[in-house]
Amino acid sequence: MKPTDEPDRTVPDGGSVTEEIDAPFETVSEGTMSRGERYQMTLQEWVVAPVQIIWSDWRARVGSFIILLYVLMGTVGVWLVEPSRTAEGPRLLAPFQNWAFPLGTDTQGNDLFAQIVHATPPMLEMIVAGAVFATVMATLVGTFSGYKGGSADRLLMTVTDILMTVPGLPLTIVLAVILQPRSPWVVGIILTVNAWAGLARAIRSQVLTYREEDFVEASRLMGISTSTILLKDILPGLMPYILVNFVNSARTVIFSSVGLYFLGILPFSQANWGVMMNFAYNSGGALYTLSAIHWLLAPMITIVILSFGLILFSQGTDRLFNPQVRARHTSSPEAENEEEDLNVESDANIRISQ
Repeated sequence: MKPTDEPDRTVPDGGSVTEEIDAPFETVSEGTMSRGERYQMTLQEWVVAPVQIIWSDWRARVGSFIILLYVLMGTVGVWLVEPSRTAEGPRLLAPFQNWAFPLGTDTQGNDLFAQIVHATPPMLEMIVAGAVFATVMATLVGTFSGYKGGSADRLLMTVTDILMTVPGLPLTIVLAVILQPRSPWVVGIILTVNAWAGLARAIRSQVLTYREEDFVEASRLMGISTSTILLKDILPGLMPYILVNFVNSARTVIFSSVGLYFLGILPFSQANWGVMMNFAYNSGGALYTLSAIHWLLAPMITIVILSFGLILFSQGTDRLFNPQVRARHTSSPEAENEEEDLNVESDANIRISQ
């Protein structure tokens, strides 16, 4: 007689065979999904749900709008706005006096708005290069070191501590003078060459806490690989912190590059907001002459608005990695209707019982 606790498996000739399930957590789906349904679920999980979560927070909406505005200015804007030319307008024209030069002109009659637009692409390249380099390095070193432990942890943390003891600004200046970088990508990496060390140690401390959690221990007992545990169990909990530090790294690149260009340490190989401030201070006397103050304020306000947008975006997207919020936005409309029907029926039963 066949035991009742073993499932039947149907074979092609119509018979049945009893097989013992080896995996205690094996779950067999009662239905099948078509390829279109799988594509729809993937789109809902990775595109629609994140957009809905971001749109539900005003800070994320405003931050996304500001970032999108700068991205469009650095991509489409350079095609729509012609580069500035010498003596194309009156000297030191004030802002909003002539809409052909909305932000005014400098002492040579160059359009300040055109200079800001054409300085945006290299700035965006520096931000992406520096922030991605610092965040990826810190995440890789911190998670691997904190999870593996042992000699690998000691070696990586020794290197991290050495980099943390090196002053960042003098190191950046020395590398900039030696290398004389012309590419914005190289400049971004130089500006964050040791900025990832502190973040790596902070991530390692959090990984040490996550490593002792019950769900991580359960994944290890089930034989799940280390890379899967790091990607699926540990990193989602760290992502809000990593995203905030990504924004901080981006702001560090912005302020450092503008400051070094303003001081003349980085070579004036391309347009930059710091170069505009340098010329406004040295050539236009913007700190002492009110007629030239707009030459200095235009790039400064541009920097402040971009930094403000990045901060708002990071503050508003912390809910993006919350599993409960993502599950609520990822669920299908049918599941939401069924859940609402169950809630209504449960409330009705409670009222009847009362």
